[in-house]
Amino acid sequence: MAAVLAPPGPRTGAHPAAQPPHPARRRAGAVHRRRALVWFALLAGPNVALLLVFVYRPLLESLYLSTMQWNLGSPVARFVGFGNYVEWFTSPATAQVLTTTAVFTLATVGGALVLGLGLALLLDRRLPGRGLARTVAFAPYVLSGYAVGILWLFIFDPRYGLMSAVLGWFGVASPQWYTAEPWPLVMIIVVYLWKNLGYVALIYLAGLQSVPQDLRDAAALDGASPARTLRSVVLPLLTPTTFFLTVTMLLASLQSFDVIRSMTSGGPLGSTTTLMYQIYQEGFVNGRAGYASAGATVLFLVLLAVTALQLRYVEKKVHYA
Repeated sequence: MAAVLAPPGPRTGAHPAAQPPHPARRRAGAVHRRRALVWFALLAGPNVALLLVFVYRPLLESLYLSTMQWNLGSPVARFVGFGNYVEWFTSPATAQVLTTTAVFTLATVGGALVLGLGLALLLDRRLPGRGLARTVAFAPYVLSGYAVGILWLFIFDPRYGLMSAVLGWFGVASPQWYTAEPWPLVMIIVVYLWKNLGYVALIYLAGLQSVPQDLRDAAALDGASPARTLRSVVLPLLTPTTFFLTVTMLLASLQSFDVIRSMTSGGPLGSTTTLMYQIYQEGFVNGRAGYASAGATVLFLVLLAVTALQLRYVEKKVHYA
């Protein structure tokens, strides 16, 4: 005899998660989400407003001005489209400006990372007066770049400066730091490194102090030398710090202005004119606001591209654990 199948009834042992949420819970969740949105708007809203007013609005205005032929103070502006960009890319000075910018940036970023790491390793040792040494090393970073440049002009003076006296002790004549290439560019690179070395060393020092001591002890027990421990244990754990410093120092070097302005004003013959200084020169000295805005747009695109490449390729080699 065929069995008669009764329709299935409600399961008494159903899991509570399978049941629809209670209306009171849905209302509580909606209230919680609205409250979180209100707090987000209150806390992030002022920052977003400031970014829109003081960052993105000037950026859009600069993009607009780059398509205009307009001089500072002139009541008339003429639309030229990409004319300013064509002039910038075809100018004979552009190649020299880009070369100077690349040399200055690579030298200051690479030098700061290498020298900063060495200084951080030295300041990480248990030496007397270590706290004072850290303060002295970091102090130049908080000084005005313009004041630092003026100070170092006296040090580099070929006849009466301290550098000339030190070189004289070894029987070496002082180079013509102000006039003979490539010494003006070397001079501003040295000053920029001196000013920012303490910042790099301080960030590296924080990274060194976060390296677990037991890993160093284990490497020492395995017979690794201090140099091998640094290369195989410490440096891989410092890759997040190195990545952060590479990004920040690269952006800062590309936008450097105050040291160049106070020491060489882009000279002699444009040998120390970087892209950032050219934007200032064209916009505020020559009064060509449209042309300067085109240069500023190029600088923005360079910064954007460099940052994107670093985030895309360099960050893959960063070890966060």
